[in-house]
Amino acid sequence: MKYVKPLALTFIICSFLSVIALAALYFYIRPELPSVAMLKDVRLQTPMKVYSRDGLLISQFGVKRRIPLELKNIPEPMLQAFLATEDSRFYDHPGVDIIGVARAFMNLVLTGEKGQGASTITMQLARNFFLTREKAWMRKIKETFIALHIEQLLSKDEILELYLNKIELGHRAFGVGAAAQVYFGKTATELNLAEMATIAGLPKAPSNLNPISNPQASKERRRVVLARMLDEGYINRDEFLQAAEADFTGEKHGAEIQLHAPYLADMIYMEMINRYGKEEAETAGYQVYATVPSTLQTAAQQAVKRNLHDYDERHGYRGPLAQLWEAPPAIQKDDEKNDQSLVEVPRPEDEQYGWTEQQMKDFLAEQQSFAPLLPAIVTEVKDKQISVFALDQGYIDINWDGLAWARPFITDSKQGSEPQEAKDIVSPGAHIMIRFNTESEQWQLSQFPDASGALVSLDPQNGAVRAIVGGYSFYQSQFNRATQAKRQVGSNIKPFIYSAAINKGYSLATIINDAPINQWDRSSGIAWRPKNSPEIYDGPIRMRVALGRSKNVVSVRLLRSVGLDDIVAHLANFGFNPHELPRDESLALGSASLTPLEVARGITIIGNGGYAVEPYFIERVDNEMGETLWQANPAVAAPAFASQQENNELDLLAISDGRKFSLPPLYAPQVISRQNAFLTREMMRTAIYSGGSWSKNTYWQGTGWRANNLMSRDDLAGKTGTTNDAKDTWFSGMGGNLVTTTWVGFDDMNRSLGRTSRNQYLINKNPQQFNWMGNAMVGAEDGARVAQPAWIRFMRQALEGVPEQYPTVPEDIVTVRIDRTTGKLTQRTDHTSKFEYFIRGTEPTQYVDDSEFVDPFDQGQPVIQNEDIF
Repeated sequence: MKYVKPLALTFIICSFLSVIALAALYFYIRPELPSVAMLKDVRLQTPMKVYSRDGLLISQFGVKRRIPLELKNIPEPMLQAFLATEDSRFYDHPGVDIIGVARAFMNLVLTGEKGQGASTITMQLARNFFLTREKAWMRKIKETFIALHIEQLLSKDEILELYLNKIELGHRAFGVGAAAQVYFGKTATELNLAEMATIAGLPKAPSNLNPISNPQASKERRRVVLARMLDEGYINRDEFLQAAEADFTGEKHGAEIQLHAPYLADMIYMEMINRYGKEEAETAGYQVYATVPSTLQTAAQQAVKRNLHDYDERHGYRGPLAQLWEAPPAIQKDDEKNDQSLVEVPRPEDEQYGWTEQQMKDFLAEQQSFAPLLPAIVTEVKDKQISVFALDQGYIDINWDGLAWARPFITDSKQGSEPQEAKDIVSPGAHIMIRFNTESEQWQLSQFPDASGALVSLDPQNGAVRAIVGGYSFYQSQFNRATQAKRQVGSNIKPFIYSAAINKGYSLATIINDAPINQWDRSSGIAWRPKNSPEIYDGPIRMRVALGRSKNVVSVRLLRSVGLDDIVAHLANFGFNPHELPRDESLALGSASLTPLEVARGITIIGNGGYAVEPYFIERVDNEMGETLWQANPAVAAPAFASQQENNELDLLAISDGRKFSLPPLYAPQVISRQNAFLTREMMRTAIYSGGSWSKNTYWQGTGWRANNLMSRDDLAGKTGTTNDAKDTWFSGMGGNLVTTTWVGFDDMNRSLGRTSRNQYLINKNPQQFNWMGNAMVGAEDGARVAQPAWIRFMRQALEGVPEQYPTVPEDIVTVRIDRTTGKLTQRTDHTSKFEYFIRGTEPTQYVDDSEFVDPFDQGQPVIQNEDIF
């Protein structure tokens, strides 16, 4: 007993001194300890996700990949795997595990090294939020005090949930949700036991133990986790053995992109940065919903790509990207001539030359592909067939239908002779591009198109972007031609010029002289002679017909009559910057440079009754919990009549302090009258539906007649556009609930889209589409041949099942019967007359005189025009 009391006293004194020392240490470092109160409302750094209007994932932005999960949504075996491996007494200790500390201390005493840590899950959480991973005594002490504070503030489940969402797990994956997606391409609930154990083994060394960087070490660590789960009784022996021996399939997965629309995603990303700043946009977990439905975006991308391939292929094949090996020539001795003559002879089947399959795989793995194009290598050439090798596809046979288009490209306006055999096109060892043609359902030889294209489709009632394509491939060029490329618009400017004329009292029946113009320019010493294309001049012509036929000289005469200043002022109503418009008569022919989005926005005003809606492409922004933070509230086109307003009320939402409430509709400013918009649209309809009777020699075609032939709808209206030397081609039009603009040209503005010669193979392949769409076109390229096919392909698919929508005839619009030739009133009801729309007060008052009357039936064959040019 004599030793007990001293020992007890010593123990009490030491304990008391330890408490005092610990308290002193706490108060000493307390000013350096962070407040843990922020953990109650912690906002984890979560990447921004961009979705289509119908909820398909388009893209994800942010350095850190995180998919926050509530504890109830994390599988129980995964929770058990983390607890067994990282902190088996988590629910029993107050944030610091005394047993773990004692074990670490004994290891230090025995080895002299700090090889084992005593960190609990709470302490790891403290380190992850507030400290570094540095192995230092002071950091460990701070970690301990912070962990004790956390345990006082949060429940055990809250701590565990934060930990599993915060922890770094390698390859920029933070939290178990992101790790499941990155390593296995699954959600957390889809993982099996082996995969859960793999993820649970990562916290110790995420860079070295992950299944991508070090598969073998990751597999060994998985076994350790499973053994701990077995020891803790979470799994039985059979489950342990099955999971421990499971195949190791970890590989890197990106975000599960469901709709590839990178140009749209980039637009939304830049807009979000402008609104919130880069850091918040990339880390606040915003879920951004675009105005674009996935079906329309997919249709637009396919239309642009197919159209560019059609243009590119009718201009010829530019040859393989490289020749990787040459087939050795066969040498055969001619004894009679006693010389060595090179002749082609079959080579033995067992004689090898060229590259091995592994060499081809290694080469192709380093080549960039741009969907739908795939890099490939020609391995065999037969008479009218080739065999190619492509990564992930293996060996593919391409028959003559996939080759015969490839006559040589010489210049943009000249092509070589049609190939007769496959050897005229490629040889073994050629590095080429191939693509799967979805229309013919077969593989074919291909190439990356030289020309570029763009498409913009808007809802004319509110300006919502329904589809947007900025080029063939965002990964080849991030330049968004739909929003950034200012190109000359050619005849796409004419609807706006004609609208200005209507504003000045002109009517659809006004007669304008379609005759050559010769204007001497004293300053330059040359004459300006705008020309029609083709160079056919019809003399006096009605304004409706002039727009339908895209008569250039008529457009110039209208500009002169209205006045350049008034034309510029009127064009400004359509959103075109008046300071960027040329101040000369070339404006009437489309010398102005505009983006496809600007043109489409201008056309919406014609399509919606005269209201200047603003294009927008973000429908709403939600937080990571799906709560709406911002909802678009665009100004819309007003209903046609006041009586319709109640039926057109918009169910819009605004967000204020988290509360949703309805908003009354905001009406866009009206910049042209309904009557003007209606009549301008009517003239644009003429470009598609033409007019007259073939049997009575009154028939003629507008420049957009192909849309009528290929689309069985009666509510279409449009306008082609071609600039000088066909450097830019356009088609803009409307139908159903959409306004769409397409553009095709070269990024190099010095290049012309040129012309094509006859390719009999393409004509035979598409006899029904000869000179309508596709590759079979012959002659000079223009808006109708180059840009319009993309418009037709997109609109045909976009409007499938959409009812035809005709504009309501505005008040003060009247119809009278006119003479087709003079535009005057007539009492005839035959082919020489037609009903025409007029704004009340502008209709003709005189009847056609017998001396003026002309019967087209007596004049011979009608003139059919289908081209236009600036």
